[in-house]
Amino acid sequence: MTDSNQISVDPNTKGNANLIYILYLVGLVTGGLGTLVGVIMAYVAKGKGDPVLESHYNNQINIFWKWILYAIISGILTAVVIGLLMFLALLIWYIVRCVKGMQALSAGEPIENPGSWLF
Repeated sequence: MTDSNQISVDPNTKGNANLIYILYLVGLVTGGLGTLVGVIMAYVAKGKGDPVLESHYNNQINIFWKWILYAIISGILTAVVIGLLMFLALLIWYIVRCVKGMQALSAGEPIENPGSWLF
């Protein structure tokens, strides 16, 4: 007998991958909490979806780690002022990657190059 109050998220659905993108964007206003939850969900779902969803999960994991790397570099470079501009560029990069991922997901398309360092 199963408990009907349990919530399960199926990694084989576009809704799960879309939820992760939404959590990433929510993370911008929650101090990264949504992003942290999202990357954990992406790691849990990785390897359980079809090839299209796998490309999105790989993209989401890459977004997270590259965000961390770029933020550290930007933080270090704030000492020479250019870091502030890099934080702005990082914010734009992050939002564009999430929105492009959501658009490709809604069209049922994989991410062409989830390991890309740019857009």
